[in-house]
Amino acid sequence: MDKNRRFLIFLDGIINLLIGLILLLFPWGMGSWLGLPVSNTFFYPTLLGAVIFGIGLALMLEWKGPSEKYRGLGLGGAIMINFIGGGVLLLWLLLVPLQLPLQGMIILWIVALAVLIVGLIEFISWFLQRS
Repeated sequence: MDKNRRFLIFLDGIINLLIGLILLLFPWGMGSWLGLPVSNTFFYPTLLGAVIFGIGLALMLEWKGPSEKYRGLGLGGAIMINFIGGGVLLLWLLLVPLQLPLQGMIILWIVALAVLIVGLIEFISWFLQRS
């Protein structure tokens, strides 16, 4: 794997680990501190956090280097996850009037744009390597 792909996988893995960790910590007040909506159950935010954190771990496994026994999430899978996840969040932000404080809106916009930008950079890198 070339140096650029390794860096992109590492960067994507770190972003996913951080987002997943924040969501996993949501029940302990992280969501309200960030200005995100609070629900009466912690099932969905922690489940989503676990999935995103798992994606981050899979990316870090791939970054460390594939072995004969273990492989992580490759660049193609990361691109799809970033486009779908970031795209759906962006659609929510653009089309649904969310009643969130300014701080929460800023956090969600940062997450959506960061995920989409990383996905776009990964896609361009993947596309250029295939040409």
